[in-house]
Formats: sequence, C-alpha cells, structure tokens
Amino acid sequence: MTLRLPESETEYRNALVEAAELGAKRALTEAGLLKPYLSLKKSYRKYGEAVVKRWIMDGNIHPKQDGPSSKKRIDRLEIESVAKASNRSTYIPAKEWPRETNNQT
Repeated sequence: MTLRLPESETEYRNALVEAAELGAKRALTEAGLLKPYLSLKKSYRKYGEAVVKRWIMDGNIHPKQDGPSSKKRIDRLEIESVAKASNRSTYIPAKEWPRETNNQT
C-alpha cells in the first residue's frame, strides 16, 4: 500500500478526523471499553469478505489465532487503519492485476 499525502484542505481535515477517531478507539481499547479484536466473521460483515481476504493476501492485515481450534481474529486498530488508508478510486480487482510474464530466451 502506498502512502499519499493529502493534496487539499479537505483531505487534510479528513486525515485529522480519521487520526482522531483511531486515537479515540485506541484509548477506549486500552481502557477496556472496546474489544481490541474483531472476529474474522465480523470483519467480513463490516468491510466485505473479498476486501478482507485481499488485505490479508496483500499482507496489510494479519489474522491471529491462539490455537488450531480457536477462531481467527483481527486487530481492530490494524484493520480500521487499513480501511481508512484504502483508496477505493484506485482499487483494482485481483483478476485485473497485471501478470508478470517470463519472456526470457
């Protein structure tokens, strides 16, 4: 994921609001008022299964699992940060990703 700096006053304002929201959620999590993890199923419902799977495949989020029979979970702040940083206007579906060709002779 490429980080892009805000180009307008509106983009700066939105970035500050998003940073404040994440900071508030971090404080609530540390105070024990908000669960630090989302189940994989809840993250699918909130962000869309295909999107979450792509973020996992791209290495943007890292599911955790305590044991082979336990549920997978995702750090709430990690997935929310990725969601806020994702630019939907430049989203390319996986099937449209450029493929590397090996044309060595």
